[in-house]
Formats: sequence, C-alpha cells, structure tokens
Amino acid sequence: MVSGEVPEEPVVSKNSGLLFEKRLIERHILLLTMFEFDFTYEFPLVMQDYGKCPVTGEPLTMDDIVPIKTGKIVKPRPLTAASIPGMLGMFQNEWDGLMLSNFALEQQLHTARQELSHALYQPIQIAIKSSLERLTDPSILICPQHDAACRVIARLKKERDEARSLLAQSERQIMPAESTAVTSNAALSNGKRAPEDEDLGPAGKKLHTGITPAIIAELTDCNAALSQQRKKRQVPPALAPIDALERYTQLASHPLHKTSKPGIVSLDIHYSKDVIATGGVDTNAVLFDRPSGQIVTTLSGHSKKVTSVKFVTEGDLFLTGSADKTVRVWQGSEDGNYDCKHTLKDHTAEVQAVTVHATNKYFVTASLDNTWCFYDLSSGICLTQVSDAGTDGRPEGYTSAAFHPDGLILGTGTSEALVKIWDVKSQANVAKFDGHVGAVTAISFSENGYYLATAAHDGVKLWDLRKLKNFRSFESSDSETPTNSVDFDHSGSYLAVASADIRVYQVASVKADWNCIKTFPDLSGTGKATCVKFGPDAKYIAVGSMDRNLRVFGLPGNDAPSES
Repeated sequence: MVSGEVPEEPVVSKNSGLLFEKRLIERHILLLTMFEFDFTYEFPLVMQDYGKCPVTGEPLTMDDIVPIKTGKIVKPRPLTAASIPGMLGMFQNEWDGLMLSNFALEQQLHTARQELSHALYQPIQIAIKSSLERLTDPSILICPQHDAACRVIARLKKERDEARSLLAQSERQIMPAESTAVTSNAALSNGKRAPEDEDLGPAGKKLHTGITPAIIAELTDCNAALSQQRKKRQVPPALAPIDALERYTQLASHPLHKTSKPGIVSLDIHYSKDVIATGGVDTNAVLFDRPSGQIVTTLSGHSKKVTSVKFVTEGDLFLTGSADKTVRVWQGSEDGNYDCKHTLKDHTAEVQAVTVHATNKYFVTASLDNTWCFYDLSSGICLTQVSDAGTDGRPEGYTSAAFHPDGLILGTGTSEALVKIWDVKSQANVAKFDGHVGAVTAISFSENGYYLATAAHDGVKLWDLRKLKNFRSFESSDSETPTNSVDFDHSGSYLAVASADIRVYQVASVKADWNCIKTFPDLSGTGKATCVKFGPDAKYIAVGSMDRNLRVFGLPGNDAPSES
C-alpha cells in the first residue's frame, strides 16, 4: 500500500505479492521511462527510486503487475474517522506532515540562497585578491577578466573620492554665507532659524502684516451689531432660578485624564452641543459629551500641560494652548475625530491663555514671554504680536486673557498682579488696574459689557469698565490657596469663583450687594479647584480640580448622566 487507503483499482505484484493502487504504481514505474535520456545522470536524487518496488526496492515493471477483480462496493469509513478524537488525530497527522514538509522546503531555500550568494560574490573576491597580489608582485599574471574587474573597481573608487571632495568644498563655501546672513538678520523665530522667505525686522523679529483696515472694519461692524443686540436682550426664560442653584449638588464625577499625571487646569463648554473640553497636566485635551457621559475624543500632541482650551462656535474648530510654547488649531470631522490643522510657534515661553473673538474668525493668545498674538483663525497666520515693556521696564508675562463681548477690547492679566485693557484696533494699552496680590490667574467679562471680574492669589476683584475702578472684592476662603478661576454665566446673572471651594454669586449693580448663593466644597481631596464654567442657561456647573476628575454640579434629575 502506497497511499495508505483502500485501493479503487487494486493490482498485485508477482514478485512481492504486495497490493497497490493501479494509478499510483503505474505513475511510479512509468515515470522512469519519461526521463530515459542521456541527461538522466543530472537528476540522481529524483530518478534513483523510480522503476523499483516502492516497498522492497526490487526492480519492477508493468509486466510484473497483475490486476485484481473486486466488487463495486461502498468503501468503508476508516476507523480513525469514526469518532471526533480519531478525526482530530488524522488532522494532526496531516498538519505535522505539512509542517515537516514546509521546514524541509525552507532549509532547501536557505541552502540555495547561500550557494547563489557564494556564486555571485566569488568572482569579485577573486578579482580583488588578484589585484592586490599584482600590486605587490607585478610578475604575477592574471586573466584578462580579473584585470578588467580590478580596473572598474579602481575607477569607481576614484569617482567616489572626487565626489566627496567636491561636496566638502561646496559645504565650506556655503557656511560663510549662512553665517553672514545670520549675523545681519539674527533670524530667529520660535527659538528656531526662520525660513528664508520670511521677512525679518530689527533685532531679528519676524515681521507681521498687522491688523489691516479691512479686518478693523469687520471688527467694528461686529461690535456695532452685538451692541445693538445687547440693548434688546433679556434674561432667558430657561435660565436656572436662584432657588434651583441653592439646591445644586454633585451629579457626576468623570475620570477623564491619566492617573500618572492628574490635574485639570483648563475648561470650556460648547453650549449648542453641550460638550465639555478639559485640558490636563497629562498633556492631553479631552472632549466630553455631558448628556451621554461619554468621551468624544482625546487630543494628544502637546509635550507639556494644556493650559487653555477654547471652542470656536462656528466651523467645528477647537483651540489648545500649552506650556510647551505652542498653540494648536484642531479641525473636527463628521466622525467626531479632530485633526491638528495648525501648530503655532510664535511664542517663546508658556502659552497661558487663548481667547476667541466674537466673529469666530480671529483669536488671541497670551504668553509668559510678555507678548500677545492676534491670529487669523482660518490660515493660522499671526497678524500682529504685541509686547509691553512692563512696569519700570520689568517684563511682565501674561497669565490670562479674554475678549470683551463686543470684541474691540482685550483684557490681559500679568504675573506682576496687573490687569491691562487693550484697544484691539490700535493694539494700545488704554487702561491698567492694580491692587491684586500675585499673578492674575483668570479674567471674565460680564455679558452686559459693564463689569470685569479678575482673580488672583488674594481673591476676586470686580471692576466697573465705565468708571475704570474697583467697586467690590471677594477674598479667598483660604489665604494659602489662590483663586484660580472666575466665570460669568452667558446671561450675566451669576458669577462662579474657584479656589479652595467653589462659590456662586448673584450679579447685582455697583451699589447693591452681590450675594453668595451657593458654596460647593472641593470634593477632589486636593483642596484646590482649578477651573469652573457655567453650562447652558446655568443648568449645571462644571468644575476641574487637581485630581483627574471632571465634576458636574446641578439639580438632581435634570437630565444628568449617572456618576462614573
């Protein structure tokens, strides 16, 4: 038996009496006839077993084969196929045979590759050896082919050495020209050499096109339209009443950031989508869908903590500023993912704040390098970069920034406890407020455009922009903990303050009292709430702390997801 199966056309050998399958034994015997030529000796491994009995090895021809007549019956199922274990054994045997065959083929392939490699490189080795021998002993005669190979190798080496020499000479000629250009221009941008096509001004600073008259006209038109709308605006009927805020409690706590680097340091809310954005110490920004309680996406790319996050209400854009000195513009897609559209590197120190203009076409970044930049949102181009000498010539890094609701005024806070008010059209500093202790960590304009709230180590100060004076102050509940965040709600009816705890005040007039409606304890256990933001119509309050959790405070049963 050759195949190990019951033969369909059985034949028997006269010499050995062994039983075979006719088609298999014929192929085995007759294959020898197909190769009976003079070059048969070239295939000794293939031909040595053919023309013989596959079992005994004795000579065997077709004349020695006798057919056996059998009845046409159904072949019985082999015993090994009568049970599942038997079938698994059959399959295992076939698999083992396949693997052994595959291993043998791989060995043959490896051997063939080695032989081919040896056959290809041997002439070159011989040529090199012969050339060396000829150089040392001219009396040695070598074949013309080896001599030609040596000449080709020598010519290629000579051409290579000449090319290297020309390249080195060109580099030596280019370096002095580059050094002269660098000395004359001091072309530094973002801590790196500026591209050749950038225009550079005095002291090597990159020139900016500035805020053009067309942009100024656009900002002015936006200001006029918003001012007119504000006169007709009334308190939204859906705004949460005071008695509801008094009953607010923690609805959910969501762990959005890494445990290895905990801390949420910035926060923003997209009101129409009810999506909350957080910036973390772990270098990531997280977009969180509050109604579903699910993370929309996590944006990675910054190398240090994300100090500021801002939604652009139009165009599905999102901005992040970081301590790595960069600002990133992210473009959203239909599938909910965000791709980095621009990476802006105009600052030379930590970016502390990002604020979007009411047109949703421009934004401003503020940095500890004592400059703020005005950008075109679509192109990511810095139109102007404004610096200030500071008090008594001392540089004052900017630690916070916010646009006035009408868009023609910009407020900035400095590390030297100053609040500066800027005219965006002329980029002139038109007012300064002092009186704080420590860096001004947060700025928020009231929606009516009259009030400005600023936060620092000593608490919160309220400023009347019509008279340019401070009319009220709120001290921090813990003198050792700075006030890190302050936020007016969108209607201008409430003010939230984040420090050692979270407090909500009712907005009143200059002369009336601003009553504290609600105080929430810091539930993070860190004793430091870092950011706070009102949700749409003040239906909830989002709070970030120095743990990795985003906490949502609101009225129980107000369409809030369960705590995670």
